[in-house]
Amino acid sequence: MGMPDFQVTGAGRVTIFLLHGIYGSKEYWRYQTERLIARGYRVVAWDAPGYGLSPLPADFGFEQVAAAGVQLIRAQGSAQNVVHGHSMGGQISSRIRLQAPDLVHGLVISSTIGYFGNRTKEEQEEFVRKRTAPPLPGTDPVTVNRMVVDSMLGPTSRGAEVDLVRQWASLTPPDTVKAAVRAVQTFPEPDAVAGFKSISVPTLLVAGEVDQVGHPAGMKRVADMIPGCAFGTVSGSGHYPWAENPAEFNRHYFDFLDRNFPASGR
Repeated sequence: MGMPDFQVTGAGRVTIFLLHGIYGSKEYWRYQTERLIARGYRVVAWDAPGYGLSPLPADFGFEQVAAAGVQLIRAQGSAQNVVHGHSMGGQISSRIRLQAPDLVHGLVISSTIGYFGNRTKEEQEEFVRKRTAPPLPGTDPVTVNRMVVDSMLGPTSRGAEVDLVRQWASLTPPDTVKAAVRAVQTFPEPDAVAGFKSISVPTLLVAGEVDQVGHPAGMKRVADMIPGCAFGTVSGSGHYPWAENPAEFNRHYFDFLDRNFPASGR
């Protein structure tokens, strides 16, 4: 698996690697990237294999995608590297840390399912059905994606940051969505749990209060597996808390970074 597509913004001794979710893109982090740069961080945002310009590999799976993430961090890392994995990216980030513990000094995980067994049978079936059911006749893939993305937002979530997420997440190719959903379904629960329990670096988990994917109770179960893990909930937010309620999300986020990974000059 080759090097994924990515973009680098800013400069500094601490690099934040941004890993998107199943419906995602390096582009939907723009506002959060601007905030990080303003505080003196360097940011690397990727398009995971199968996203953007990165071709979809035949063997898409979390271990393979994590290996691509390790390759990216080896090439673009700095003195300290913090991996922020959102949703599926949160599952991948723990595998990156397991594969290359010397490269990852901290983790932020937002809105993740954690592992498929962290949901009831009914929730699992709904998760798969919503993302893989054949589209209605005459419905284009972007519209289908937009309906799923909109269903994951909080009921009052509005504004330019939410619109940016909706714009880019809706462009995810259908074959990539199916491959990513299969990876979520088939990744062995013991491996997922072992990956979270092995984390020994400063870690923050953040859940959206009304997120039906990475909901607070499920994320708290994951947080409790990680020694010393910080945990926060963002009020009114669905699946994209940094965009839906950025002020509250970033109180958790920047408190964590300032305490554990202060940027140059702060």
